Amino acid sequence: MIGANSSGRMDPSTTGFTVAGGLVVALIALVTAVAVVAPGPSAGSAPTVRTVRAGTAPSPTSTHLIVASATDPATGGYWLTATDGGVFSFGAPFEGSAGGLVLQSPMVGMAPTVDGYGYRQVAADGGLFAYGDARFLGSMGGRPLNKAVVAMAATPDGGGYWLVAADGGIFAFGDAPFLGSMGGRPLNRPIVGMATTPSGQGYWLVASDGGIFAFGDARFYGSTGSLALSSPVVGIAPDAPSGGYRLVAADGGVFCFGAPFAGSAV
Repeated sequence: MIGANSSGRMDPSTTGFTVAGGLVVALIALVTAVAVVAPGPSAGSAPTVRTVRAGTAPSPTSTHLIVASATDPATGGYWLTATDGGVFSFGAPFEGSAGGLVLQSPMVGMAPTVDGYGYRQVAADGGLFAYGDARFLGSMGGRPLNKAVVAMAATPDGGGYWLVAADGGIFAFGDAPFLGSMGGRPLNRPIVGMATTPSGQGYWLVASDGGIFAFGDARFYGSTGSLALSSPVVGIAPDAPSGGYRLVAADGGVFCFGAPFAGSAV
């Protein structure tokens, strides 16, 4: 994978890719949802009156697998994303979906905007779809990838986002900083998810065996990389109060590192 240095030039010595683009391109849950959470309005700002529009969201049924979720930072509601691009809103405004489009690759991830009036979806080929007040800042759609994109995360200010591929490659857009990746390095198992630190200056990648890779100001608190798991890990979620993180497995098992354990589905 190719990276970009501070001058914006391609740097083949790095393993990521940073793009600041303005091109407009049409653009872990897995039944157990892992939410990507963006911060709410800053302290001292006027309260926002939210109206969740009724009758605009599709019926909450899907014949396609749910692969991601995102929490509305204002209402506490949430959205679910299916592989066909369908979006299902619960206590959150429906801003549109790719459910009626013919996709080149299935959807794999989702992230909300700071105010909850928009969200982005990402497909396995790196295509990015933006709705509501979410800005399109670039994508990997139409570009060669070594491995499929598996997840995304947004910056705390909503001005950027990261895409992560199964080989650990990181693709940063907007004001999202490239802080390192596992692209080009040997992995025991593929990457399946990512989570960011509250500052937006760090992120964790998690592999299906529970291996954790920390970059920037993200601290390593532990992993299940050396354990024999009953089911593979499918996602990671940060815990803001503790600064730690939780891993969730396909069977509903939860593994907490630096974060309190509140129960699991097994």
